[in-house]
Amino acid sequence: MADDPLGLLALDYIELYVGNAKHAAHYYRTLLGLEPQAYAGLETGRRDSSSYVLGRRDIRFVFTAALTGDHPAAQSVARRGDGVKDVALRVANCDAAYRAALERGAKSVMEPTVMEDKTGKVKRAAIAAYGEVIHSLVERADYAGPFLPGYRAWNGVAADDRGLQLVDHVVANVELGKMNDWVNFYRDIMGFEQLVHYDDKDISTEYSALMSKVMQDGKGRIKFPINEPAEGRRKSQIQEYLDYYGCPGVQHIAMLTPDIVKTVEGMRTAGMQFLRVPDTYYQQARERVGKIDEKFEDLERLGILVDRDDEGYLLQIFTNAVEDRPTMFLEVIQRKGSRGFGKGNFKALFEALEAEQERRGNL
Repeated sequence: MADDPLGLLALDYIELYVGNAKHAAHYYRTLLGLEPQAYAGLETGRRDSSSYVLGRRDIRFVFTAALTGDHPAAQSVARRGDGVKDVALRVANCDAAYRAALERGAKSVMEPTVMEDKTGKVKRAAIAAYGEVIHSLVERADYAGPFLPGYRAWNGVAADDRGLQLVDHVVANVELGKMNDWVNFYRDIMGFEQLVHYDDKDISTEYSALMSKVMQDGKGRIKFPINEPAEGRRKSQIQEYLDYYGCPGVQHIAMLTPDIVKTVEGMRTAGMQFLRVPDTYYQQARERVGKIDEKFEDLERLGILVDRDDEGYLLQIFTNAVEDRPTMFLEVIQRKGSRGFGKGNFKALFEALEAEQERRGNL
């Protein structure tokens, strides 16, 4: 087990900078079945931006939009479109975590700052990560409010529960040649360990490839796969992301469910669009994976992928891009013993992604 120099407890929230926070919150609430939790904006005394917080169980998303042209969200959205700004980590002691991170070489974004209201106090600091992404370090043991001081409870209409439980992993796309730099960042500064390594022999098609290493904290609660493009005959999905986003960033967010069939049925009914692999995938999957608890007919009907390893199997499905630009997408995953990431599905998934790239004229 790796050491834990920052005293990490969990992934606290994921904040996205978006063009219209109210619309983004409605989209994610409806399709993911998340509940309205908190709001900050003009009505709460914030003059430069508005934020809507959605969550359910251990998932929490924050959607922030600028109200003035000089707010960082306005500048980010103008350059990159909607995207993840903050992958916030809950810590036992904000001061100690921040100090340990800087001593190990992290770049400071915000010194430890106390935020307080009548429901308690939160201490938050932040360090820089890849691209424009930051990691807030959040200590909230003494806080009983809806999200953070400065937010009020948001009693909006809740969508039907899709069964999503927690964020399983958050995937980064970085430039060619930079993957190991960020592997070293998470190892040396954050105390993470490498869980698995995939090279271009594992993740490739006739046209494109990528390389990936998965980093996780010592308790295995926080997992950050890091991708970089590999040389191929045509442009990889990683390079397409970098071209349209303009810098490294979060490629996709994977959310865990105990019943992927039910979750995907609900998301499809609500309007979520998913990648579709060739029908021949399911003929081969029956032989490759063997007996599973679910019905293959349901997996084929919904487009759900399945993979087995030495510890069990997993089921997963990927959405189309959830922004206008071909950048961020989402994953739904169910684990039946497997701690992997669907290695047996990589080829089929890449071919489906490349079909989308070709339709966009970007392959």
